[in-house]
Amino acid sequence: MEILQESLLGLGSFALYFAISLVFLLIFKVVYAWVTPHDEWKLVKEEKNAAAATGFAGAVIGFSVALASAASNSVSLIDFTIWAVVALIAQLIAFLVVRFVFMPKIVQRINDNELSAGIMLGGTSVAVGLLNAACMTY
Repeated sequence: MEILQESLLGLGSFALYFAISLVFLLIFKVVYAWVTPHDEWKLVKEEKNAAAATGFAGAVIGFSVALASAASNSVSLIDFTIWAVVALIAQLIAFLVVRFVFMPKIVQRINDNELSAGIMLGGTSVAVGLLNAACMTY
């Protein structure tokens, strides 16, 4: 019974970090949709656009991987919040690099439901998230 009680002592911290993580996911969704010139939700929900879904899912996964690393390596909620913002900025930069450097026509290609463009955007987002997460293990 004592082991169970000791394990449950961390439940409050878990709930707090988890709730804040969900808030950051929501913030990421809003900010990412604001930065991208195409409306991911409309493309995915109304037009069933697989390219948009793939690109957006990669961005969410990449951000979540970095966010998870920030949560597991932070020393306080302030520290976690700072690194969550860093993760968000890194994902936005990843999109901008793909858009303006690697694939200048990415927006049109996603609007046209070119799956290869969505895969490249999603893959780049996951890669950036993994690198970001690895760099947070100071």
